[in-house]
This record gives sequence, structure tokens and C-alpha cells, in this order.
Amino acid sequence: MRFAEAALRLSGAAGVAFGWTPGTFWNATPAELGALVRALAGEDAAPLGDGELARLKELFPDG
Repeated sequence: MRFAEAALRLSGAAGVAFGWTPGTFWNATPAELGALVRALAGEDAAPLGDGELARLKELFPDG
């Protein structure tokens, strides 16, 4: 799955889960989205680590 496909899917999920419009999703920071996801998952949910972020960048390059 390319970045655009994954972003579209995540945008839709944010709309359903948080009531976000596409504009809200695209103007949000990763930290804001992560905070909402952690809130839904419970206090024990860990933030995205540097290794996980690097892996995602490799899986979904911008080019």
C-alpha cells in the first residue's frame, strides 16, 4: 500500500472515530492524531518509537 492509499484510509478512520473532516485531518499534527488514538486505546498505549517511525518511513516513502 502506498502512502496516499494509507493516508486516505487513515483520514476516513479519523472521520469515523473522531468526527474529523478531511481538512481537520490534514491540518492535524501526528502528535495530535497519536494523542487521540492513545486516548481510545487506554493509558497503557505507548507512543510511536523512533524505530517504528523509521520502519514506517521505509514502508511508505513520499516519492
